[in-house]
Amino acid sequence: MFAASDPDDIDRFFRGLTEYAFHARLGIVDPPLVDYVSLLLVRFLRVDATDLAPVSAPAPADVVQRMVVARQHAAAEAREEFRQIGDTTLFWSGLYPEAIARRPSTGDDALIGYREAGRRAYWLAATLDVRDDDTSDSAERVLLERLAREYDVCVEGLGEVRRAWGDAA
Repeated sequence: MFAASDPDDIDRFFRGLTEYAFHARLGIVDPPLVDYVSLLLVRFLRVDATDLAPVSAPAPADVVQRMVVARQHAAAEAREEFRQIGDTTLFWSGLYPEAIARRPSTGDDALIGYREAGRRAYWLAATLDVRDDDTSDSAERVLLERLAREYDVCVEGLGEVRRAWGDAA
């Protein structure tokens, strides 16, 4: 069983699981994307160190979709909000899809609507013009666009992380 004795151990644990899931299990070698997903896991694990709402249960798909539409009209801070929506839906869709499926749905399949809202949020974050002539902004936009395009692959990768996590326990 894994036991972290140093706070950095948990970072290394999730990085290793994520690299294993994406590289060995899925054959996807995309270091920026894999690093982002592993850091997402650590951020959600350390929810007390962020401004995130507690990770107690996923919001229903229709609520997430309304949040995406409402945030479309904001400016620079909208990128972080869209990213947060994308991260939250990716976390729940990949690691705990059964929690989403159990929530009452208002029509379409809850998981499909939830994932589509996350994909759309990443796309909106990628298309926002936040800073002028900034190369770091360009790299961030490219990564967010890849997260939108490769959303389902990331969900699958997180599912592999969960399976590997269970094997490591």
